[in-house]
Amino acid sequence: MKKLSVLFVLAFVVLLSVCGGNQANDADAGSSPAPAAPPASEAATFTYQSESGPVEVPTHPQRVVVLTRFLTGNVMILGVPLVGVDQMSMDNPNFAGKLDGVEAVDEESLEKIVELNPDLIIGLSDIKNIHKFKEIAPTVTYTYGKVDFKQQQLEIGKLLNKEKEAQAWVDDFDARTKKAGEEIKAKIGADATVSVIETFNKQLYVYGDNFGRGTEILYQQFGLHMPEKVKEATSRDGYFAVSNEVLSDYVGDYVIFSKNADEDNSFQTTETYKNIPAVQNQHVFEADAKAFYFNDPLSMEYQLDFFIKHFLG
Repeated sequence: MKKLSVLFVLAFVVLLSVCGGNQANDADAGSSPAPAAPPASEAATFTYQSESGPVEVPTHPQRVVVLTRFLTGNVMILGVPLVGVDQMSMDNPNFAGKLDGVEAVDEESLEKIVELNPDLIIGLSDIKNIHKFKEIAPTVTYTYGKVDFKQQQLEIGKLLNKEKEAQAWVDDFDARTKKAGEEIKAKIGADATVSVIETFNKQLYVYGDNFGRGTEILYQQFGLHMPEKVKEATSRDGYFAVSNEVLSDYVGDYVIFSKNADEDNSFQTTETYKNIPAVQNQHVFEADAKAFYFNDPLSMEYQLDFFIKHFLG
């Protein structure tokens, strides 16, 4: 009987120690949870069908170099880490504070780009040294203007495995710009014309419907009209050089002046310019050219806010 009692006590002690150990393990597990399992069977790379052929690219790129100012904002708005961009992107006021720690690079900075150890390089189709870039990292190029700004963002979304996010921005921006366009036409008149001008290297230019400077929003999204002469002059290249003497022939009821303070803008002091009806009616809206050049999503968000403020504010 005593032996049975001793055995029973020993068994009870063992049982308590096992339970206590399990509770301790449970407590430890609660304070330091195991890391979540990675997505099931997600490959490290996938094949992206670029305009120049298939390219094996990282599924989740973490060190991207963008060698064209035209696509920097497309990548940034999708939250993909950048390690190198061109100098004009660094100088873009829309990107201020968002490129801290990112290096300025160009098509000639091969050694610098090697040091950045990129896992993806993005550029335009006429990029120099493309074969050398392909040796550094997967390199994907696009032809500027081959597709519209919405399709371009969707392509960048596919490349960066952010297709849903890209589609969400396109749908939202499309809806907001169409709504703003209706409100603007209701205020200024459905038949009102708008011109976009800019000075570069002492030369005045007018722009068509797909050359940045807010043209995609004004003409494609808002559905506003450009003067007939502008439409004809810009039909081939998307822009057209004019002299101050004939500028009035290309100016609409409203003018968007993409103005670079570093350029020669003395034409604004001439009587010819001052006598243009849009100028006399105070229908000239001046924008910071450095923030207005491009048609990437971040730049176009700035342009949309600018148009709403100046047309409707």
